[in-house]
Amino acid sequence: MFYHNFKYSLKILLKNKMLIFWTFAFPIILGSLFKMAFSDIENNEKLDTIDIAIIQTEEFNNNQIYKKTYEELSNKNNKNKLFNIYYIKEKNNLESKKKANQLLEQDKIVGYLFLENKKEIIVKTSGINQTVFKYVTEEIIQTEKIITNLIKEGMSSNSTDQTINQLYEKIYDKVLSINENNTILKDTTNTNLSYTMIEFYTLIAMTCLYGGILAMTSINNNLANMSSKGKRIFISPTKKYKTIISSVLASYIVQLIGLFILFIYTVVVLKVDYGNNFPLIILLALIGSLAGLSLGVFTSCVFKNSENTKTGIIISLTMLGCFLSGMMGITMKYVIDKNVPIINKLNPANMITDGFYSLYYYDTLDRYYFNIISLIIFAMILIVISTFSLRRQKYDSI
Repeated sequence: MFYHNFKYSLKILLKNKMLIFWTFAFPIILGSLFKMAFSDIENNEKLDTIDIAIIQTEEFNNNQIYKKTYEELSNKNNKNKLFNIYYIKEKNNLESKKKANQLLEQDKIVGYLFLENKKEIIVKTSGINQTVFKYVTEEIIQTEKIITNLIKEGMSSNSTDQTINQLYEKIYDKVLSINENNTILKDTTNTNLSYTMIEFYTLIAMTCLYGGILAMTSINNNLANMSSKGKRIFISPTKKYKTIISSVLASYIVQLIGLFILFIYTVVVLKVDYGNNFPLIILLALIGSLAGLSLGVFTSCVFKNSENTKTGIIISLTMLGCFLSGMMGITMKYVIDKNVPIINKLNPANMITDGFYSLYYYDTLDRYYFNIISLIIFAMILIVISTFSLRRQKYDSI
C-alpha cells in the first residue's frame, strides 16, 4: 500500500501543470531575470587602477615602509594592483610640486603624495579614488607608528647607540622579510563573494519553500473534506499514517527534482559560481526543502480553506519571507537584522539565505550549522502541530 500510494502520488504531482510551473518553471524564469538584471552591475562598479603621483623627496626615499608598500600596491605582476604611480623627481621639491600640480590639473592623476616633515595628500576633487588613496596612506601612517612604538619599547634608558642600532636593524629586517614574502598585502576575500549572489540565495530559498505547495496538495488529496480520494482513505481500513507519509515523501522527491534542475540551470547556463562549499550548499538546500515541506503540511492541516486559498497562503508567506531576506532589495535583510532581528530569526527564507551567506563571510561553520539546526527545529515544530491537528479532525458526515 505504501509503494502503491507513493507511485500514484508522484504521478499526480508531476502531471499537475500549476505545481510544475511554481516549483520548476518559475524559479528558472526568475533566475534568468536576475542574471540579465545584475550581470553587469559588478563589472560597471569595479574599482579601476588609480593613477597617483609621488614626489621623491629625500624623506620618502629613506622611508622603507612607504616605499615598499607603494611598490607592492603598484606591482605590475599583481593582477589586483591598486595604483599606477608617477614618480616625480625634479631639481628641487618646489619644481616637483609644480610638475605634480600640472598632472593633477590635466586629470592624469587623482592626487599626489608629498612627504617632507609632514605627510600631505593633495587632490583636486573628492571621490571614491581620492578616498581610497587617502585611506591607504593613512593605513601606512598607522603601520609606521606601530613600528616606531616597537622600537621605543625595545629601548632601555641605558641603551647604547650600538644596541639601539641593532634593535632598529632587527625590526627593519623583520618588516622587510614580511614584505619580501608577499604577506604585507594578503587578499583573504573569497573569490566567489558577490553581493548579487544574495539574489540567487533567495531564489534557492524561495524554491525550497515553494515545495510546500507540493506537500499541501499531497495532504489535501488525503483529507476527507478536501477530495474524493480522501473520503475513500478515511473510511478504508488502511493505516492513515502510511498514506500520509508516502504522499509527503512523493512531494519531497518532486521538490528535490525541481531543486536539482534549478542548480543545473544556474551553474551550467547562468554560470553562477557557488564556490568550494557546494556539498554544504546542497545540504542546506535539502534541509530548507524539508522546512518548505513542513510549511505545506502545516498549511493543509491547520487552515480549513479551499486548495486555492491554501496555495495563496503559502505563496504569500514565501514571497514575504524572501522579501525580508533580501530578494527585492539586498539592503532589506540588513535593515531587518538591525532593527527587528527576531523576524528574520523566525523566517525560514532568511535561515536558508543566511546559511549561504555564512559560508562566504565567515571562516568557521558555527553560524551555518546554527541555521541548519534552526531549520530543523522550525520543520519539527510545524510537523508536530500538523500531526496533532490531523489526529483531532472528525467529520459528522462524508
